[in-house]
Amino acid sequence: MVDAPRLRALLARLESRLGQLRMYGATAEDVYVAHPESVYASKYLLLTAIEDALAAANHVIAAEGYRSPMDYADAFQSLAEAGRVSPQLASALQAMARFRNLLVHGYADVDDRRVHSFLREDLGDLQAFLKAMVAAFPE
Repeated sequence: MVDAPRLRALLARLESRLGQLRMYGATAEDVYVAHPESVYASKYLLLTAIEDALAAANHVIAAEGYRSPMDYADAFQSLAEAGRVSPQLASALQAMARFRNLLVHGYADVDDRRVHSFLREDLGDLQAFLKAMVAAFPE
């Protein structure tokens, strides 16, 4: 059974980070890339937001006895198989988990413009995941 307070804490942290990330995404690309401190801060926030979603996914998987994921990205596929997220959302979140791996293992090599594009276009997937978890596991 899902530990509702634990899941809510993970989702609240994700929601807070999404709010901060939206500010970076709303910045013009040239302004964004011209400020290394903002780029580094947003990369860290993005990395930790994705990790919050992964932690929430893995908590639900373990608590509900769903199929154990083979890797980070597969956690979202496991949730899709259990009917907790749509296959389309799972696919988008899997790509996000792979992007997290790029941030972790190739941090210096990640194109700042790609990160900015990600902040402008892909945060909605994390928001959709948050909404799906709240709907699936109300207090």
